[in-house]
Amino acid sequence: MAKCFQESHEAYTRGDGALAKELSNQGKDHQQKMGELNKEASDFIFVENNKDSKPGEVDLHGLYVKEAIARADLAILDAKSRGQPQIIFIVGKGLHSQGGIAKIKPAIEELIQKHQLRTEMDPNNSGVLTVFFNSEPSQQGINADEILPSLQRKEDNCTIM
Repeated sequence: MAKCFQESHEAYTRGDGALAKELSNQGKDHQQKMGELNKEASDFIFVENNKDSKPGEVDLHGLYVKEAIARADLAILDAKSRGQPQIIFIVGKGLHSQGGIAKIKPAIEELIQKHQLRTEMDPNNSGVLTVFFNSEPSQQGINADEILPSLQRKEDNCTIM
C-alpha cells in the first residue's frame, strides 16, 4: 500500500498522471484489503479472548484502542438492554503496551464517563474495571472517534492506535 502511494506521488511529480492514478487506485485497493484483514484479525482475537469468559465479562486485550472502545460500547448497550446490573471489562494494566503505559484502560474509563456510569477498579487487579448501571441508562452509543482525540491530547508523546 505504502509503496503504491509513494510511487503514485513520484509519478505525479514526474507529470505521469495516468500512472499516478493507477498506482493510487492500487494503493487504495491494498488499503481496503488491509482494513478487511485487520477487522478479521480483531474479530478473531476478540472471540478467542472471550470464549471462556464468564457472563457479563468482556476481555479487551489485544485490540487496538479504537476497536476496544467500539466493543466496550456495544457491550454496555447490550448489558443495559438486558437489564444487567453490571459488566466487567478486562482492560489490562498496559504491561505489554509500548512504554508499559496502559492505552485501553483510560479509553474505556472515558467511555464509561461519557455513558455517565459508575465504575470501580478491581482491588486485586488494576487491569479489571467493573461498570455499574444506573436506573436511567442512556441508550445512545458513543463513537470511538469522540474519545481518541482527548486521549491523544493527554499523552503528548503517545499515539493511541
